[in-house]
Amino acid sequence: MPRQIVCLTFDHDHLSGFIARGMTSPTAISRGEYDVVVIPRLVALMERYGIKGTFFTPGHTIDSTPQAVAPYVEAGHELAHHGWTHRLPVTLSREEEEEEIVRGNESIKRISGRTARGYRSPAWDLSPHSIELLLKHGIQYDSSMMGHDYDCYFARQGDVAELMKPFVRGRETPLLEMPISWSLDDFPHFEYMRLPNGSVQQGLMNATNVLDNFVDDFTYMTRVQPDFGILTYTFHPHVIGRGHRMMMLERLIQRLIEGGAVFMTMEQAMGEWLARNQGARKAAE
Repeated sequence: MPRQIVCLTFDHDHLSGFIARGMTSPTAISRGEYDVVVIPRLVALMERYGIKGTFFTPGHTIDSTPQAVAPYVEAGHELAHHGWTHRLPVTLSREEEEEEIVRGNESIKRISGRTARGYRSPAWDLSPHSIELLLKHGIQYDSSMMGHDYDCYFARQGDVAELMKPFVRGRETPLLEMPISWSLDDFPHFEYMRLPNGSVQQGLMNATNVLDNFVDDFTYMTRVQPDFGILTYTFHPHVIGRGHRMMMLERLIQRLIEGGAVFMTMEQAMGEWLARNQGARKAAE
């Protein structure tokens, strides 16, 4: 039976994303705190449409403001791993990165009763050690790479990328990659950021234009993969939570439903993909 799966995912960075960028002024902190206002609205919106989403939440968020995390955990949404401090793995030593994974999982288990099945790297930038460490600590899927648009694949380990030599691909691992795209992320479209180094991310795009792009990506999936596809959208509560953007998110849900979308958590979509691709899984193992 054809299945056009959509995953609504939320990177619940709260304060951690600002602190990791060195933005610790009262105003910067208040921008992260706004998601405490937004989370109940997001949970209520998805409840109206019978949708379960996936929240990629840093341990720092869980331990700093558990009352902001509890509503979606209690509502049955998936809680997935997003580091502990929201530092980029590629900037860390192997030991520091492993500490992030362990500490983040401890936070997740304290509030949800189990460790995470899925992981998303802060800023979508893995290190040479990431895949090995994720597998070591029981992570079953990653959502940080962009090697496909509507299909999953198994993440490789041991790639060799040197400027003056042909690229050498490493071996496939059992870690399932559930790809994402910056074009399907609310942050670059909407968020205004003046960084400590003086650079500015403008954001602030027209929500209707972004909505059309988001819907067109789903429509295209139904054309090029009519039997089965998975499309992942990425939102941030403090970004998508502004009124006109929440209206856009609801219109997106409505139009996806009209187009025949089946909404799943990332973990559910992973299970669906693996059931349809058992031979590929055995080969990766």
